[in-house]
Amino acid sequence: MTDSLGYRAKFAVLIPSTNTSVQPEFDAMRPPGVTNHISRIVIPNIALNNDADFQRLIELIAAAQDHAVDSAMSCEPDRLVLGISAETFWDGLNASRKLKADLMARTGLPVSMGSEACDAALALYGAKRLAIITPYMPVGDANVRRFFEESGYEVKRIKGLKCESPVAIAHVQEETLRDAVRELDGDDVDVILQVGTNLAMARLAGSASQWVARPVMAINTAIYWHALRQHGITDRISGFGPLLERH
Repeated sequence: MTDSLGYRAKFAVLIPSTNTSVQPEFDAMRPPGVTNHISRIVIPNIALNNDADFQRLIELIAAAQDHAVDSAMSCEPDRLVLGISAETFWDGLNASRKLKADLMARTGLPVSMGSEACDAALALYGAKRLAIITPYMPVGDANVRRFFEESGYEVKRIKGLKCESPVAIAHVQEETLRDAVRELDGDDVDVILQVGTNLAMARLAGSASQWVARPVMAINTAIYWHALRQHGITDRISGFGPLLERH
């Protein structure tokens, strides 16, 4: 017997408690027979005024993460999906790989997470030159740049929106994100990438080919695409761009 609704896969989705964008975006991408089960990493909605505040946020997430992981395991999921962005880039490529290995060892499950998912998705486009949108303070941008440069990419430009709190990331409106895409666009980049899972940009990125000459990739789309495809689920899902529609 299999789960009556999640008969193809049950995904345990790990997100900070302040995140309000991952759950609705992942659910909008969900094909029949796949279910998403949210486990929240309990953190306060602290003010983010500078790099030190942002560093503290990363430390708070790391300190509370294991409890959320263990809580998720009680529903007997088939895959762990990290609806977290900054932590997966923090301290570069080797730290990202260690994070995944530690989570796999703790849960015994396959893991999908933003850093690896973006790398896999960018490879489909043969992309090497990036422009990146983040909601972060400069220290967060620096860690994103480090990860991608250590992974063999050239980061041409980063625009950090410096959101004032974790919850405020989800308050960024489509107009602001559209303006950021236009500001970063240029013939010297192959892909415009958005990171920060609480920035709701999946549908905007999916429609960007109508007004930008190069792919625009949202991290939530990349994460969910990676989770589905690595789990052998090949449904084509419209509304979020070529990753889910064609690959």
